[in-house]
Amino acid sequence: MTTEPSSAAARLRGMAAGLLTAALAVAAHGVAGSGAPTGTAVVLLAVSAATVGGLAATITRTADVRVLLGLLTAGQFVGHLMLSVAGHSHGGSTSPDPAMLVAHGSAVAAGAFLIAAGDRLCRAVSRAVQVAGRAIASPVGGRPMAVTAGADQPLRSALLLAASVSHRGPPVGCAR
Repeated sequence: MTTEPSSAAARLRGMAAGLLTAALAVAAHGVAGSGAPTGTAVVLLAVSAATVGGLAATITRTADVRVLLGLLTAGQFVGHLMLSVAGHSHGGSTSPDPAMLVAHGSAVAAGAFLIAAGDRLCRAVSRAVQVAGRAIASPVGGRPMAVTAGADQPLRSALLLAASVSHRGPPVGCAR
C-alpha cells in the first residue's frame, strides 16, 4: 500500500501538533506550581490533544504556519480550560502568570514553525524518494513471459489438502 506524500506529512503534522499541545499544557501547569495532572485531567487533556492533532491532520490549510499557530494557540487555551475544569489548579493563583503566558506563546510559536518546517521537509523528501524509486524501478521492455502450470509434481498445498480429507464414511449399520 502506497501513500501519497501529502497524507503522510499530514499524519505526522497531526501527531506533532497533538503531542505538542499535551506536552505544553502539562509543562505549563507543572511550572506554575501544580504537579502532574492525574485521573480526569489526563483524560480530558488527551481528548483535547487528540482533537487538535486530528484537526491538524485533516485541515489542509494547517500546513501554513499562521493557521497552525492559531490551532496550537486554541489547543493551549482548550487544554488550560480542560485542566481547570478537572480541578487541576495553578498552585494557589487564580490568574495565569505573565511569564507563563510569554512562555506559552514562545513555545507555541516555535512549535508551529518547527512543525511547518517538518511538514515541508517530509513532503520534499517523499517526492525525492518517489522520483528516485520510479527511476530505479522503470519497467523493462520486451516480450512478456508466460508462466505455465505444467509441473510434474503436485503443489504442496494440494498434497496437504488431500492428506487432510477423511475418506471414512459412517458405519454400514447406520446407512440402512
